[in-house]
Amino acid sequence: MGAINFNTVRQTIEERLLNELNEAPIIPVVFNNMPFDAISSDSFVQCLTAFGDGRYLADGVNLVVGLVTINIFTKGGEGSGNNFTIGKRIRDLYNKVTVSDVIFDSPIGPEVLTPSPEGTFQTQLRITFEIYEEL
Repeated sequence: MGAINFNTVRQTIEERLLNELNEAPIIPVVFNNMPFDAISSDSFVQCLTAFGDGRYLADGVNLVVGLVTINIFTKGGEGSGNNFTIGKRIRDLYNKVTVSDVIFDSPIGPEVLTPSPEGTFQTQLRITFEIYEEL
């Protein structure tokens, strides 16, 4: 192991999601600081990765925690079925697995939110993760 490269962790999370949602049916994915026209698609997913507190454990090992927030948008007025199907696909990707030293906890959600943008149905998944860093 060694010092954590946050861009490598972010890339691990994002590539996993992109690979899944590039399979049929294909669903566009939007990441932090990325332009996107929400009107151009009936369904899309927004993925936000944030790093939180770290703490020293022992013997030169740090624990770094983070949160992946995934907003799922589907066409409004058509019920929750399509949205929850996408949510299930995403939950299965991260549910208590370890990928490239990133340890994912059990996801929370999909929780129904007040939609933004209007005219969509929105849910949110939140997945905490941790990484052990040896210095």
